[in-house]
Parts: sequence; structure tokens; C-alpha cells
Amino acid sequence: MRYEYILLSAIFVPIIGAFALPLLGRFSRNLRNLVALGLVVVSLVNSSLMLPHILSGSTITVAKELLLGFNFTFIADSLAVFMALISSLISAIIIFYSFGYISHYENQDEYYCMVVLFFGAMMGLVFSANLILLYVFWEITAITSWRLIGFFREKTQVLRADKAFLVTVFGSVLMLIGFVSIYQQAGSFDMAVIKNYPISNIAIALIMAGILSKSATLPFHTWLPDAGVAPSPVTALLHAAILVKIGVYVFARLFIATFTLAGFWHTFVPVIAAASAIISAGAALVETDLKRLIAYSTISQIGFIFFGLAVGNEIAVAGGLLYILMHGLAKAGLFLCAGIVEQNTKTKDITKLGGLISTMPVTAVSFLFCAFSVMGVPPFGGFFSKYMVFAGGFASGELWIGLVFLVGAFLTILYLFRVFNLVFLGQAQIVPIKETSRTMVMSVAILALLSLFSGILIFYPSGFAQAVAASMPGVLK
Repeated sequence: MRYEYILLSAIFVPIIGAFALPLLGRFSRNLRNLVALGLVVVSLVNSSLMLPHILSGSTITVAKELLLGFNFTFIADSLAVFMALISSLISAIIIFYSFGYISHYENQDEYYCMVVLFFGAMMGLVFSANLILLYVFWEITAITSWRLIGFFREKTQVLRADKAFLVTVFGSVLMLIGFVSIYQQAGSFDMAVIKNYPISNIAIALIMAGILSKSATLPFHTWLPDAGVAPSPVTALLHAAILVKIGVYVFARLFIATFTLAGFWHTFVPVIAAASAIISAGAALVETDLKRLIAYSTISQIGFIFFGLAVGNEIAVAGGLLYILMHGLAKAGLFLCAGIVEQNTKTKDITKLGGLISTMPVTAVSFLFCAFSVMGVPPFGGFFSKYMVFAGGFASGELWIGLVFLVGAFLTILYLFRVFNLVFLGQAQIVPIKETSRTMVMSVAILALLSLFSGILIFYPSGFAQAVAASMPGVLK
């Protein structure tokens, strides 16, 4: 088996195939939709095919030397394959959901093209082993997400898409300057060459600005709730599967698997993450727009991931990685449930809803299951990821920061129970409308069941996360 071809096809099949989707849409919408799903499934299958080889301790490398340190280099190691599997699985479910959600809107050809290209750029970024190559794919995700956030083309949507683009691109330009600084110090952009090279605090600060802006972490967090004007499958992609996870992935790739952070950064990052988690959880507690509320929840939960990764010991890093999976499954489910509610009731104001469990039982139960996972209720998968992050944090002596995150975890329970109560329980305030699209309802049910069974079968995902953490040289033993 030529694993190099499998690696390249996992990246470039969706990237190249995305540009064929508008053409296919002129002949058959159903064909276009199925091909869009198939392009993502190809990456999922190829990532799965690489998994046994990677778990045996091997890596897969594709390298072509170009100019001035910019090498066409991709590498599949345990961290990259872990992230690729998560992104492709959740993205496939989201595209399946889109069959029902997008079916009556205009610009469908562009939607599917941008979504699949967005996903392909994520795959390219995950497997990139060169800083400039990573930056190129990073910027492609910015351009495609800009188009997707402004999908409805109204003035408000366009302005908020512009805001998201400007904030994230501002951070990425700072990150690029940091990469150039590393090149000036080490003479290469290749991660294998500069591995364990001591880099300056200025370079780290510049790169962290890019990471925090893409991850919507304090003080760059305001663009993410505003991005809730996008279609619900887009917000699920942005908040759960791909966009905000890019930042935490690159943090793990650069500052755990490639470089080693100085002691100051092991304190600074958890402090920023804790502040971001608490402030955004407080905002979620008073927000009345359903999608903005879930967006604030995402900002809060990203803080937990940063906490685990920045603490740096094996259990905390494994918990942070497991958190990426569990949060991705559950938060995608919450956003897709919100899409069903919004599309059927024509409102996102939770104070105007109520009693929907009687007419939308599958959506209600799916929302509750996904909420339980985000809260960290056993036996849902989110419980185990939270537990590992806290266990690793307290084992490293991060008592006060850990206590702040415990408050954030308590607030998570409060605002998610609040939204479930206002939306699905109590007295109905609108004309009862039943669940309509089968693909939409099936998608949220699948994500809810995955959130549950990933906890019941926790040995497998946690074992994978621990194996990834153990393979990373920057992890504190």
C-alpha cells in the first residue's frame, strides 16, 4: 500500500473536487450533494487507512524541495491523523445535514464548493510540515469562512463576515511575521529541521496572536458570536469541526510537537484561557439569541482545551486532545439542533420559544444528550475529557487556575439547562411545528448517539488520545 498516495488524496481530493461542484450543480443538485459528501468521505476513509500504520509507530512523509525554505512537505503522524479523523467525520455529518437545510436557499453551488474547499484546506493544514505551507492553508480557511459567514448576502451578514475575516487575518499576518522570525533564526521553515530549536519570545507572541484570533479566544473572541448569522451547518463547521479547532491544533503542533514553550507561557496561556472561559460563560448565561449563546459556549470550552494543552503533562495533553473530539461531536449537535429550531420556528430568541419537546422530540433529546456531553455529565464523552484536563492540571499544581475552570464548568451546566428549559420545556409560545427534514433529524441523532457512545466506549478514544500525547516530544512526563 502506497501510503504517500493515500495521504495526498486525503488532502487534494476535496480541494480539487470542490471546484467541480458548481459545474455538477448545473446538471443535478442531488449529484452535486452526493459528490460533496463523497469528497469528505474519501478523506475520512483515507485517514482511517493510515491509522493502523501510524499507531504502529510509523509516520508517512511526502516531501518536495522548492525555494528559500518553502518545501512542499506533508507528514502524517498520530497527532495529524487524530485531527483529520475528527474533522472528516464531523464534516461528513454536517454536509449530510446540509442536504435538508440548504435545499431551499439560493447560491447552493457556491455553498457546497466553499464548504468542501474549507474542509480540504483544513486537511492540508493538519498534514502540513512546513510553516509557510501551513500558513497558506490557514488563509484559505479564512477566505472560505468569510464567504460562508456572509452566505445570505444581507448587509448585516456581510459586515459580520468582514469582521471575522479582518480579525482572523490580522492575527494570521502577525503569525506569518513570527514564522519569518523563526526562519531568520533557524534558516528553515521545515518543522523537521527546526524541531526543538530555541525560538524567541517575540516569535512565540506573534504566533500566539494568530492562534488566539483563529480560536476566538480573549481578546480576539468577539467575531465568533457575530458569525452566528451564517447558516447553521456553517456555524457547526466554524464552532465545532474545523475553524476554531485550527488554533488549538496549531498550538499543539508547534508548541508541543515541534518547539518547547518556556515556563512563562505555561502560565500565560492558562490564565488567558481561564479568563476567556469565565467571561464567555457569563455572556452565555444572559444571552437570548440561541446561536450566539452556543457560540459563547464554544469560546468557553476552547479555554478548557488550551488549559489542558498548556499545562503540558501527558494526562492533561491527552485530555485536551480528547476534548477536541468530544466537544466537536457535541457542539456540532447543538448547532445543528439550533438550525432545526430556527428553520421551523423562524426565530432564534429563546424567550419566544418553549414546549418544543412535544413537536420536536428527536431534536429535543439530541440537544439534551449533546448538552450533557458539553456539561461533562457521565457517561457522556465530555465527562472524561473534562476529568482528564482537570486531573492533569491539578497534578501539575495549577490549583487556582483549575478552580477557575471548575467555576466555568458549573456555569456551563447553568446556561445549557437554562436554554433547554426555555426552548424545549414549559408552555409553547408559537404554533407547534413538527420536525420536517429527515436528513437534518438523522444528523443530530447521530451526533447525540456518538456523544453518548464515545463515553461508554471511552477506552478507545482515550487510548488514542493518550497514545498521541505520549508520542509528542514536548509533553512533560
